[in-house]
Amino acid sequence: MIESNIIEIFSSIQGEGQYVGYRQIFVRFSGCNLKCAYCDTKFRKQKYCEAETHAGSEKFMKIINPVSADKVVDVITRLSKEVPTHAVSFTGGEPLLQSEFIKKITPRINTKIALETNGTLFNELADIIDFVDIVSMDIKLPSVVGKDLFEHHRIFIKIANKKDLYIKIVLSNESTKEELLKAFQMIAAISEDIPLIIQPVTPIADVKPASAEKILSCQAMASKYLREVRVIPQTHKMLNLL
Repeated sequence: MIESNIIEIFSSIQGEGQYVGYRQIFVRFSGCNLKCAYCDTKFRKQKYCEAETHAGSEKFMKIINPVSADKVVDVITRLSKEVPTHAVSFTGGEPLLQSEFIKKITPRINTKIALETNGTLFNELADIIDFVDIVSMDIKLPSVVGKDLFEHHRIFIKIANKKDLYIKIVLSNESTKEELLKAFQMIAAISEDIPLIIQPVTPIADVKPASAEKILSCQAMASKYLREVRVIPQTHKMLNLL
């Protein structure tokens, strides 16, 4: 029996990226291979998975971890029957750390599959790409993670571009022109048609927001290389939703 440590399963609107505002079911896995300065998500292993009792109720029942594939599919099926659902979004943490689990359950889910990922685990992505419909990929700038991950991102994008791919870059006061330019050029070298979402950081701890001038300047610079560049904040945070 295949199992995974899962933090929560719930139904809400997608608050970020290309499909902001769409109703989705979120399966949040524990564990991450990075430590980003602006991370606002608990991703350490939990004793219990919290599964929403009814879609959108924000009331939860506790399921002891690790959770079986059968139980996850049952919860997803129940929530999707209660409200029309655009996609099931596997998120984290980093969901690709659980790629084998995802590969086992996706054929049993009767809706689109979305993957929210930090865009570094390209071998794991290649293994499950045929089971995924939408890839929401972050580019992690060196100012955020303290190291250069551009080569990992480049390989990842080439694989993910077979699907419905969009890329997010979280923009903070610390983001530099040089690293942003490198990111834009890297994406454009693969395809100028990949949508880019500039996501102004939601301030947390010592991470400071980007100014309005910096946000607009960043979009203008990106638009020289890419055809579709939008600025979208974390709308679920603004609405106080999960």
